[in-house]
Amino acid sequence: MAKVTIYTTRFCPFCVRAKHLLEHKKVAYDEVPVDGRSDLRQELLSRTGQRTVPQIWVGETHVGGCDELFALERGGKLDRLLAAS
Repeated sequence: MAKVTIYTTRFCPFCVRAKHLLEHKKVAYDEVPVDGRSDLRQELLSRTGQRTVPQIWVGETHVGGCDELFALERGGKLDRLLAAS
């Protein structure tokens, strides 16, 4: 199974939803909390052009945020991405 990385903040409801989906699917993930970390926020901006969280990677593929993760799941593509990466 692919390595999943998710940049989050503590009180972000979209981060919570994304993590719940991954946990429901029994997918392990590396969480990178960016609360109070301007260096990590800058890293996010450099990698994605975005400052918002969550930002999710499956392997080397940048999925995007919570909405994009759920869209992959609804479309039946998340499992394939997890298996392929």
